[in-house]
Amino acid sequence: MNGTDEPCPKCSSPLGEVTETQTGKKLQRCSQGSWNKELRKSEGCEYVKWLMIEPVELDEKCPKCDSVLIMQVTRFGKKMKKCSKGGWDKELKKATGCDYVEWLTGKKEPLDTDCPTCGEKLVLFTTNSGKKMEKCSTAGWDAANRLATGCAYIRWLKPGEVPVSSAGEEFLPPEPAS
Repeated sequence: MNGTDEPCPKCSSPLGEVTETQTGKKLQRCSQGSWNKELRKSEGCEYVKWLMIEPVELDEKCPKCDSVLIMQVTRFGKKMKKCSKGGWDKELKKATGCDYVEWLTGKKEPLDTDCPTCGEKLVLFTTNSGKKMEKCSTAGWDAANRLATGCAYIRWLKPGEVPVSSAGEEFLPPEPAS
């Protein structure tokens, strides 16, 4: 899709090509503007048109009505599996069809490392957007009281960083070649 047909609402210049961010969101920027990675800000015209991500059909069936499930991303980046027969009536402001929705949350993997704060085991938590953190296995959330529970230890990992295990394998010399 070429955006040169549509003018920028701020400066009337044509819109540039559709680009994709590192997190998978698609956008169309004014041709007179650009993103400076070093300064982390826009230069020139700051207009950006965010494009909706199309739902993806999954190989799974709805547990309520046996229809195909689709993966949909909200405008805020939250992911959900929902029934393809479900919808939204804007005039009545009410759900139509099948109401099955499953919000996708991050994934937890147990680690061999002990928490430096409380001594319990750590888990590797991966968010929906792919960011990773080490956090204590006792950490949780009390939704009723809106309070964090358990140990508060969290360490965000940089992209490409691997969590260090307490097994000491990273310090062992390499195996001799035979």
